[in-house]
Amino acid sequence: MSRAEAGAAGSRDCIAIVSAIKEEIAPLVRDWKAGEISHDGRTFPFFESENGTGKVVAVCSGIGVEHGRRAAEAVIQKTRPGKIVSVGYAGGLDSSLKVGDVIEPKLVVSGADGSRADTGRGSGTLVSSSGVAGRDQKRKLAEAYGAIAVDMEGASVALGARAHGIEFAAIKAISDEFDFAMPPVGEFVSSQGRFRRARFALHVALRPWLWVKTIALARNSARASKTLCAAIENYLERRS
Repeated sequence: MSRAEAGAAGSRDCIAIVSAIKEEIAPLVRDWKAGEISHDGRTFPFFESENGTGKVVAVCSGIGVEHGRRAAEAVIQKTRPGKIVSVGYAGGLDSSLKVGDVIEPKLVVSGADGSRADTGRGSGTLVSSSGVAGRDQKRKLAEAYGAIAVDMEGASVALGARAHGIEFAAIKAISDEFDFAMPPVGEFVSSQGRFRRARFALHVALRPWLWVKTIALARNSARASKTLCAAIENYLERRS
């Protein structure tokens, strides 16, 4: 076996985590080695750690379906992982799900083409939407797919994993409940999948009726990040 082949074989023990934004996994990667990886003309924040549970890497894709696909391909080419886990915030489509609740969906469905990925564990269905889902869209997705939660990148990460024959899983934390009225965050996502925080802050500052919703979303997202990262750590400890 060549040196290159040995490296590729050894990396099959690696688990790759794909999140949309660093804020989702900030508590998890705080002490990890940080850098960047590039693929297909894009550069992605990249983190890696190796301890008693083995090697784990994380990449932040940016917000959106296409960005999830590209980041999955980037981390596959970089690390040749044995498993890819899509993690991050999700909106609740089941009224029983509350902010901070964590789900491991058994089925991840694309809202664009209906393609499905079975994770082989967990329960319930996660549907991936092409945009940030407000209350009306959540109702439609819940009815159409029988899903319990909605995200944006999960299905595209699953597609990348399937294309390379890599095991796939998903862990999501609820950041906005079924009846939460979302501020217009989707309008401030760049073509590169980055959230334009300064522009959004200015937009909100001039519209007092958005202040309560925006503060609530920030508080909810922080809570979701905390429970998400705890769940990921537990997941990594359980891995065989």
